Amino acid sequence: MSRTSLALHNLRGFAIVMVVAFHSCIAYLASPPASPPAFDAPPYRWLAKPIVDNAHWLGLDLFCALQYMYLMHLMFFLSGLFVYPSLSRKGAARFLSDRFVRLGIPFFLGVFLLMPLAYYPVYRLTAVEPTWSAFWVHWRALPFWPCGPLWFLSVLFAFNLAFAALAAAIPRLRERLAILSASAGVYPERFLAGFVALAALTYVPLSMAYKPWDWVTYGPFAFQPSFIAPYAIFYLAGACVSAHGFDRGLLSADGALARRWPIWLAVAFAAFLVWIIPTALIVKQAAAWMHGLQIVADLGSVLASATISFAVAALFLRFVAAPSPILGRISVNAFPIYLMHYLFVIWLQYLLLGTGLFAVVKAAIVFAGTLLMSWALASLVPALPFGAKLMQGKRELPGMRRAHLG
Repeated sequence: MSRTSLALHNLRGFAIVMVVAFHSCIAYLASPPASPPAFDAPPYRWLAKPIVDNAHWLGLDLFCALQYMYLMHLMFFLSGLFVYPSLSRKGAARFLSDRFVRLGIPFFLGVFLLMPLAYYPVYRLTAVEPTWSAFWVHWRALPFWPCGPLWFLSVLFAFNLAFAALAAAIPRLRERLAILSASAGVYPERFLAGFVALAALTYVPLSMAYKPWDWVTYGPFAFQPSFIAPYAIFYLAGACVSAHGFDRGLLSADGALARRWPIWLAVAFAAFLVWIIPTALIVKQAAAWMHGLQIVADLGSVLASATISFAVAALFLRFVAAPSPILGRISVNAFPIYLMHYLFVIWLQYLLLGTGLFAVVKAAIVFAGTLLMSWALASLVPALPFGAKLMQGKRELPGMRRAHLG
């Protein structure tokens, strides 16, 4: 594996760790509702914060805000990096078939089997009759089927499907995308400016119609309407990079992005402030007297999601481009960990209710317990009939260095 492949391998493991950490902290944010929201009463606020604990700490709010800004954008970008290596090697039909086995089947199994088990404690918080049978009646009466964090799998499959169709309709699409990222290794700021502008053109109008916490649901499918276009653009940006090739482009281990990591870190911090300061003022009802504050916050959101993603990638290319015994193994097990972790997060948060521990201690217990139990179960996945498909991380990442072939 090249240094770039190793860095991205470790980065994927880091991203999954941050997903687990983010969900582990949500119950302990500093501004909890006065009481747990009713299970079957709109707007179903328990979807965003399933467990409400009286222990809280402002520092966890800042941590979660930071992760919220870039984490899913980064995951869609990393997912886009696999497109051309896989599509070129397998062809469109086999690529989509494999994507359905890897994403579609686990999505439906997770939604219909794991999610009811995961959300049962949420129902018990406000239930008059906390039995499983009563829960099942209330669960089936919901106007949708909650999918939790598994929404990512269905949206990612939709992006894969759309991109495969686009590649079939435009025979020279790869060459055209490669041109867009050809100079990114030397001038990463130009590449950043291009897709930040594109993301802003889509996100700002959508954010005027939808709030960041709004969701659209159709049965078991869900997505955030204000973020769906930026997610697609980050996915496309990953495809552009993979079209040109990893080791000689934006993600080159000795390229400008990796060499200038202090600059990217500073810019990312500044962009985060551009988003969080006006957002905090809006929450405190200052938007009425500060003209254009919402647009500033929206532009800050787009800029922060891109620059933080670039900064994290730069740090890994510069400092974590070698085999890692922990992140490497987590990366191999990333998909099953993501698939199963929410079950452990909610149950551990529920079991810690009423204990006299500090918020940080509770969050640490939930995080460590969730990661270890999800990781342990992930080790059993290869024994399942389609378990090998879930463990493709062992084979896909080494193949990333061959992304320029085809």
